[in-house]
Amino acid sequence: MADRTTAERLTPGDGRRRKALKPLGAGALAAAALLVVTGCSGSDATNVSNTTAHKPSSKAPQMEETAPAGQLGSQGKPGKPARHGATPAASGHGGPRTGAGSKPSPTAPRKSAPSPAAPPPGKAAGGWWKPSPRTLWQWQLDGKVDTSVDVPVYDIDGFENDAETVGKLHADGRKVICYINVGAHEDWRPDKDKFPESVLGEKVEGWEGERWLDIRRTDILEPLMAERFDMCRKKGFDAVEPDLTEGYRNKTGFDLTADHQLAFNRMIARLAHQRGMSVGLKNDLDQIPELVGDFDFSVNEQCAEYGECDKLTPFVKNGKAVLHVEYKLTPDKFCSRSKELGLSSMQKKLGLNSWRLPC
Repeated sequence: MADRTTAERLTPGDGRRRKALKPLGAGALAAAALLVVTGCSGSDATNVSNTTAHKPSSKAPQMEETAPAGQLGSQGKPGKPARHGATPAASGHGGPRTGAGSKPSPTAPRKSAPSPAAPPPGKAAGGWWKPSPRTLWQWQLDGKVDTSVDVPVYDIDGFENDAETVGKLHADGRKVICYINVGAHEDWRPDKDKFPESVLGEKVEGWEGERWLDIRRTDILEPLMAERFDMCRKKGFDAVEPDLTEGYRNKTGFDLTADHQLAFNRMIARLAHQRGMSVGLKNDLDQIPELVGDFDFSVNEQCAEYGECDKLTPFVKNGKAVLHVEYKLTPDKFCSRSKELGLSSMQKKLGLNSWRLPC
């Protein structure tokens, strides 16, 4: 597969909330306008709005209880537009990157993550919920969540949605995933001041207000991520979608390697599981063989557009869902193959609002 830089994708990977987009050139604006005009067509579209009601499903979502990890193998301020994260620059594939950041001090004191309380009622230790292949889902990171979409799984922003919203979805028989950015600092989040300058690296290309995190500094980041996951759990979320889990392939300002990323991603999975929640691997296709045993499902963007969907099959083969979206391609271009592979696929608009066009 040819190397791709962030700028080479019209729609960067890692869908997530953003504070603001950088100004676009005239050519990019024309392309975006064409996409908006053409992306809404199709008589089968689920164009959800406050005036379009969908009957809540009475069926419980497809799910199964999973064994502890390792047994199966090796955003923005309210009113801000939704975002899609930076596509990894594919050069290096795990080789060291030279950047402005300093290496972590070997003598830095290690802070302990808050100890999780007992698992929520009905969840034994190690018995977290896990979505099955082909599970239908909704992904909405922009605007007030429309809870009427008739699917068994929702993925929504963890900071911007409260326990009442999660409870409403539960009452309708849904499972709910908590979106959290774990790989970059966002300067509008309520815990932004807890991140010291020493762990903040280069700006995330294309996304104002975000800087890469030094994922080697788990002594600092583990307790901060634990607090965020505690928030997800207290609100009643069933799972976590951690974003930007492939910083080692980007220009972060730190000398990150594939091994650093594997260690950090496994720490993230452990923190979720300790709190009785499942956890999804966001993109990071090259590390799937090493991480499929640690994560309970995958969240992927644009694998069909870039011919990468076969790399996601280890999740399906292990009975784990692949929650997949395309932005530029219409369903007739990817749904047939998605169904063959057992993916949970749909087309979404770039803004990640409530609109969806599922397979």
